[in-house]
Amino acid sequence: MTDTAFAPAVAQKTEHFDVLVVGAGISGVGAAYHLQQQCPDRSFVVLETLESFGGTWLTHKYPGIRSDSDLYTFGYRFKPWVGPPIATAREILDYMGEVIDENDLARHIRYNHRIERAEWSSEDNLWTIEAVRGDNAEPVRITANFLWMCQGYYRHSKGYTPEWPGMADFKGQIIHPQTWTDDIDLKGKKVVVIGSGATAATLVPAIADDCAHVTLLQRSPTYFIPGRNENELANLLRELDAPEEWIHELVRRKVLFDQAAFTRRSIEEPDTVKAELLAGVSMFLPPEAVEKHFTPSYRPWRQRIAFVPDGDIFQAVTKGQASVVTDHIDRFTEKGILLESGQELEADVVITATGFDLNVMGDIAFKVDGEPVDFSKTVTYRGMMFTGVPNMVWVMGYFRASWTLRADLLGDFVCRLLNHMKAKGAARVEPILRPEDEGMKLLPWIDPENFNPGYLMRGMHLLPKAGDRPEWRHTQDYWAEKDALPKVDLDAPEFLYSPATAKAERSAA
Repeated sequence: MTDTAFAPAVAQKTEHFDVLVVGAGISGVGAAYHLQQQCPDRSFVVLETLESFGGTWLTHKYPGIRSDSDLYTFGYRFKPWVGPPIATAREILDYMGEVIDENDLARHIRYNHRIERAEWSSEDNLWTIEAVRGDNAEPVRITANFLWMCQGYYRHSKGYTPEWPGMADFKGQIIHPQTWTDDIDLKGKKVVVIGSGATAATLVPAIADDCAHVTLLQRSPTYFIPGRNENELANLLRELDAPEEWIHELVRRKVLFDQAAFTRRSIEEPDTVKAELLAGVSMFLPPEAVEKHFTPSYRPWRQRIAFVPDGDIFQAVTKGQASVVTDHIDRFTEKGILLESGQELEADVVITATGFDLNVMGDIAFKVDGEPVDFSKTVTYRGMMFTGVPNMVWVMGYFRASWTLRADLLGDFVCRLLNHMKAKGAARVEPILRPEDEGMKLLPWIDPENFNPGYLMRGMHLLPKAGDRPEWRHTQDYWAEKDALPKVDLDAPEFLYSPATAKAERSAA
């Protein structure tokens, strides 16, 4: 190897696998399933930093934690979902556990393994992974032919909390939902939840019964979709005793059809869609409250739209358990938060549901042939591969559709690619710009005019560049990709293959 960073681990045992999957969340468990089904002759291992599977659904323990996507599309295509469309973290973990048990995947997963470094060697056509295991940070060294990054896209260890003036003066607790602990007691306390997204909307009704009062403090409104947490088509099909596999597939297709129409209408007729969304909120709240606190200034789908089961947050406001304040923070005080309007919100506890920090590739230090990889200098192939980085795929899901939809699509793609490489006798593949791509305009990872949540805007400088052609960007369009990805020509000029390793060729000679 060309890098001395791995020198201390040389003497220890090195294991080898055909494929190394990073992360045992929804994407990593899906990757393990697809490898076992579609590449049964490949050895693979899944390394997970945490003590168990689940990723987000394991680390997030705040009250009410639930999906903001329906489980008929957030669930895997190969495993029927039989519960309510919006599911709790516990229900999702149980579902994932069944996938692991039913497919004997546990033997491939290793928990409490934190990857620190990954280096590609063109001489060996191998990735070398250096990790630490357990509380004693025991070093682990693994080589793999292919790296499948399924670690998600934000930092699990710590959420994002802005630095407001006077925070040190506040005499109460400041808590981020991402680091919630079981010993937090809100009973009889005045609580302020800062934020306006799905986490805030989940927390407020979940803690309203315990608090003396809870106030949702937001800088600006966001869109929500209130509705019953059930699917009428699924209910009907169950009354007809249809098999669950049929129900899952039919409901999944119907949800995707409706989502495609909604996304298209949000762009083509945003005023009409906006009026429809506000009408849903108006079923629970008076017009003046809807106008002041739940009427966003942006068009629908520039940020995620969370589904609110049974309008629970609006019901908490109607009952007087919760209130909403739309204002900007001037500073924290000893008693609470002073707003720019001059109003002071008294609080015993402030919960900062203000988002998370983006990380790129799990905060792993990457090198290719001894040179550090700066992913912001690479160009993405369809949002999953990167120029100059061989034998690696990154799973990044959709912002306007369920994450797992793309995890399943990329599961098929990676397995097809691995089987294609085997058939060609290729040991290496990487995306390259074609002659016609020279001089192509390079763009941000995602167009901020179409989608601009805070975490993405804060971390855009860390992400790869996109091109102005479909091959060189993450289109965020499931409905196009579901047809396009299976048809990708793996012998197209944007794929550069290399045969067996140089060492192997010298041995053969």
